[in-house]
Amino acid sequence: MKRLFKLFIILCIIGIAIVVWCSHIVEKSSRGKIFNNVNDIPYNDVGLLLGTNPIGRTGRPNIYYVHRIQAVVDLYKAGKIKVVLISGDNSHRSYNEPEYMKKDLVSKGIPADYIVLDYAGFRTFDSMIRAQKVFGQNSFTIISQEFHNQRALYICNHLGINAVAFNAKNTISRYWRIRMYFREKLARTKAVLDILFGKKPHFLGDPIPITIPKDTIIPKDTTTAKYTLKKPTTDSTTIAKADSTASKPNSKR
Repeated sequence: MKRLFKLFIILCIIGIAIVVWCSHIVEKSSRGKIFNNVNDIPYNDVGLLLGTNPIGRTGRPNIYYVHRIQAVVDLYKAGKIKVVLISGDNSHRSYNEPEYMKKDLVSKGIPADYIVLDYAGFRTFDSMIRAQKVFGQNSFTIISQEFHNQRALYICNHLGINAVAFNAKNTISRYWRIRMYFREKLARTKAVLDILFGKKPHFLGDPIPITIPKDTIIPKDTTTAKYTLKKPTTDSTTIAKADSTASKPNSKR
């Protein structure tokens, strides 16, 4: 009995050490690539918005979702991105993160033609790989909360993607911060293991190139969704095509 107890303690120590080590290397890999100020972040053609549920577990609006939407609008208005690639979960007919986010971004003044949807971003790991392999992007700006951005950047580093990240605000309560802290520790461990064991995304599919317009539509007032149109000097039909023909998985899966 004592031997089993000692073995249990040893395994617990090893497990904790692995989790701490994984969290450390994830955080270390993101240093110098995460920004809080829209004026400091470098320009990228594409902003990769990571999906989340618009409604929280309490039935109220998800504050993560609200702040991510606003972060994208801030970047777009500042001229730091031109096209928004939304990568989220659409595993059920009744649940469609990319469509929810697109609708809210359009209501904030970002034109629908400048938004591309990835319906198979079931996990952060999938979103990063699909941005590169399906949508042909090797340099982009990730938009999410800081803890999420750090993990996303770690994955990008191992995929050879030149990415930076913009931190959406994180204004959740202390209880949810503590809960998310431990959840994120496990998520980082899984991310490291996914890289080590060569994990593959759920779906890839045919390439969907994103055409970057030379000019942009800059919203004047994001509360009333008014904006000023600058006529594009290049054909942006590929963007609209990607929006309608993205590799959308069978919702029954």
